[in-house]
Amino acid sequence: MLPSYDDLLIKRFEQPDEVRTFGKGKFETVKIGSMTIGRASYEPGWKWSEHVGAATGAALCEVEHVGMVISGCAACRMQDGRYYEMRAGDLFYIGPGHDSWVVGDGIVCLASFSRRGTLRAVAPLKSIRQNRQMTLEF
Repeated sequence: MLPSYDDLLIKRFEQPDEVRTFGKGKFETVKIGSMTIGRASYEPGWKWSEHVGAATGAALCEVEHVGMVISGCAACRMQDGRYYEMRAGDLFYIGPGHDSWVVGDGIVCLASFSRRGTLRAVAPLKSIRQNRQMTLEF
């Protein structure tokens, strides 16, 4: 059993607080201290505008992200046309107004970091409620 004290807390993604699934992807969250840490896994062919935004009619993600690429390669195109690729080991900040997708044939795994209460859904809330899985498997 992992320790849990007032001044020490250890958690693992094998036991997430929440799991959200959507087309070709999964987003798991762990709440620890004043932070929420998310782990996103995207299969080859995943694209935000097709697998997340389409559920609400949004063409671009309007959420900012701070995180790290754990594995794979993901691309990001900003609303003004700027294009970036992020690879394993890259730390990133992506502002609102972007689309993102998996590059290549590998699974992309990302970690995202936010203060508790500010980590916004990677999938639209309406869609998440339909697909939500509250489990302890993360």
